[in-house]
Amino acid sequence: MNDLLAFAVEAHGGLERWNSFTELQASVSLDGAIWHLKQQPGLLKDKVFTIKTHAEHLTITPFGAPDKRSVFVPGRLTLETLDGIVVETRDQPGTAFAGHVRETPWDKFHVAYFASEALWTYLTSPFLYTYPGFESEEIEPWHENGETWRCLKVTFPDYIVSHTKTQITHFGPDGLMRRHDYTVDILGGATGANYTTDYRAFQGIMMPTTRRIYAYDEQMQKEPEPLLVSLDFGELKFS
Repeated sequence: MNDLLAFAVEAHGGLERWNSFTELQASVSLDGAIWHLKQQPGLLKDKVFTIKTHAEHLTITPFGAPDKRSVFVPGRLTLETLDGIVVETRDQPGTAFAGHVRETPWDKFHVAYFASEALWTYLTSPFLYTYPGFESEEIEPWHENGETWRCLKVTFPDYIVSHTKTQITHFGPDGLMRRHDYTVDILGGATGANYTTDYRAFQGIMMPTTRRIYAYDEQMQKEPEPLLVSLDFGELKFS
């Protein structure tokens, strides 16, 4: 583990504490321009996202109907009842975005896939970067909001489904995440600058309770309009 990653992991609560948990339940509402563009406004408001912290597995409850939930693992999405009866399935859901353009509307499985692969990454970072197969290196710092942010370039292993293979996370002087940059493969390489704020401690783990995501330009500068995605978290519970 390089110095920056070690510093960041410790600032977020430490690897020993993180490894004592296997599951995280997060109350969250998602909004922003992307859901309106894709003709699915409101579908992800007031949800509970439950993840396995050491395996890529995420459920959204409720989803599609009050008595249904979505279940995501790499290569498979299911819609099931709350007692686990599978109602619908989409195998290799990432391939369902082929041929899409900016205005192509999404169905509920597109929404579930995008939100699931995104939130699993967000909710496990930066601890995720210590998992087997991840490669990381500190690159030149970034200056924003009157601070100097140390930047970690992370290469994801093939077994993890995420926005794209190489991503950059910025850390402030306190070691907490400030910004997370990536492109999104299923959106044709659209850019995302994901700002993390309003940190709170949950069972000894520091987690941001607000995220705001914008596009960025060729100079990596945030484009302030539109707000692509907003994430507002309530309680987070580890087990």
